[in-house]
Amino acid sequence: MNDESKPAGEILVIDDDAIMRDLIADWLEAAGYKVRKVAGCEAGVAELERSPPALVVSDMWMPGPCGAEAIQWMQREFPTVRIIAVSGHFGFGHGCTRDAAVAAGAAKALGKPVKRAELLAAVAELIGSPVTSK
Repeated sequence: MNDESKPAGEILVIDDDAIMRDLIADWLEAAGYKVRKVAGCEAGVAELERSPPALVVSDMWMPGPCGAEAIQWMQREFPTVRIIAVSGHFGFGHGCTRDAAVAAGAAKALGKPVKRAELLAAVAELIGSPVTSK
């Protein structure tokens, strides 16, 4: 769990859908979090290797090595990074389930369309609330 006295860390949003990627990033930034965003798995790997964030919010259904395979890799290579998996395919027979995401190492699995309040609550639970300056 996050030490409440420490500020929340940076969040990396990975989604090949530009509208969803920007929407999630906008919600997080409006809440006071520092956000980086990339358009796919390969770019996500590069960003993780460049500078691991505190949290990754990643779509599960994108071109390339994604889904459970990507979550397992992130957890193996960056064990302190928390992961929220999101997908519009959970429970639709595409071999992509919430349980599989969590079993692979995601701390949370949220179905699309993601609800703003649900996302922000999950982020705050995993890495704490952002530090706001007044």
